Amino acid sequence: MKVSVLQENLAHGLNVVSRAVSPRSTLPVLANVLVASDEGRLRLSATNLELGITCWIGAKIGEEGSTTVPARTFSDLINTLPDGQVDMDLAVRTQTLHVRSGASNTDIKCIDAQEFPPMPVPDLNGGVVFNVADLRDMIRQVVFAASTDEARPVLTGVLITVDGNKVTLAAADGFRLSVREAVISDTSGHPLKAIVPARALHELARIVGDGEEQVTMVLPPGRGQVIFRTQNIELTSQLIEGNFPDFQQIIPTMQNTRTIISTASFLKACKQAEIFARDGSHIAQLNINPGDELQPGTVEISAQSEETGSSEAVVDATIEGQPIVIAFNVRYLREVLDVVGTPNVALETTAAAAPGVVRPMGDDGFLHVIMPMHLGG
Repeated sequence: MKVSVLQENLAHGLNVVSRAVSPRSTLPVLANVLVASDEGRLRLSATNLELGITCWIGAKIGEEGSTTVPARTFSDLINTLPDGQVDMDLAVRTQTLHVRSGASNTDIKCIDAQEFPPMPVPDLNGGVVFNVADLRDMIRQVVFAASTDEARPVLTGVLITVDGNKVTLAAADGFRLSVREAVISDTSGHPLKAIVPARALHELARIVGDGEEQVTMVLPPGRGQVIFRTQNIELTSQLIEGNFPDFQQIIPTMQNTRTIISTASFLKACKQAEIFARDGSHIAQLNINPGDELQPGTVEISAQSEETGSSEAVVDATIEGQPIVIAFNVRYLREVLDVVGTPNVALETTAAAAPGVVRPMGDDGFLHVIMPMHLGG
C-alpha cells in the first residue's frame, strides 16, 4: 500500500473513528484502526464489536493495500505532524507502516488486516433517509433521557419507530421520558422499529456534519444491527433486544395547571437551584402561583442543602389553573430545558404526586415527562 493524504484530513478521520476503538479487548487487533485503500479513497475503520465507525477521506492511492495500525500511537503521531502531505507505505512482509511528513520519518508496527473483523456492506436501498441536521436535533432531544443502568438493557437504548412518513424517537430511564416526532419526506413504506443503544446515537450525532447532507438508516435482515451511512461516514451498531415499555401510557392526558414560562429564565433558575440541590438528592421545589388581576403569575424555584445553604429564584409566568407546589429532580429539569429550542416552554402539572410534562411552545413534535419527587414533612 502506498498512499498520500493531507495531515488535516487524516487527523480528522482518525478522530471520527477513534471512539469505536476497544482499548481493553482480549483481541489486540481491536485496539487498531483499519487503514485501507477503497476505490480511490482511504478508508479508516474501528470497532469494539458492538459499535463500528468507518470514515472515508480523500487520498492519492499509489498502490492498493490495507493494514491495521495501533490507534492511539497513530492518532498521537498524526496530530504532531505539520500541515501538508503525509506519505505512507506498507512493508507487507513485516507489516510495518512507514510514515513520512516533512522532516519526520517514522515506522509503526501493524497487524495484518486479515485479522480485523469484517465490516458489513449495507444495501442502502429501502433505507430511511434523514436530513443530517434534523436527525442530530432529534437525537439531542431524547438521548440524554436514556438510562445508564445496565440492569434494564432496553432502557439504555432509544426506540426508533418509522411508520409511513412519521418517525418517532423515545428514551426513558424510569424517572423521565423524552419523545420526539418528525415527518420525513423519504419513506420506503416499510414500518420499522428498533432499539438503538443511546451511546451509538450519541456518537452518530457527534460525527455527522451539519447542513443539508443526508443520512440513510438501514436494518440489514437477520443481523441484529443498524447502519447509518452518509457520503463519508458509516456507523454500525448492535441493536438491543427486548420490548421497550409502552411509553404512551406514561404521558398524562390532562392537566390542572399549565405554566408558560421563558425557557432561558427557567433554565437559569434551575441552574442556580442545582448548585445547592446537588449536595443532597437533587430536589428543587416549584411553587407555582397563578397570581390574580393585579399580580402576574410566578414560579418560585427553590433548593436547599444542609452543608451549603439555600437558593430561591422567582420567575414571572403565564399560569392557567390551580396553584401547586411540586418537586422535581432539578438536573432532569435543567437537562430538558437545555435541549428545548423555543423561547418559551409549557410545564403541565396535575398534582404534587403526578408526573409533569414539558412542551416547547410552538413545537408539537417534542414532549418530556418527569416524575415528581417527594417533599419531606
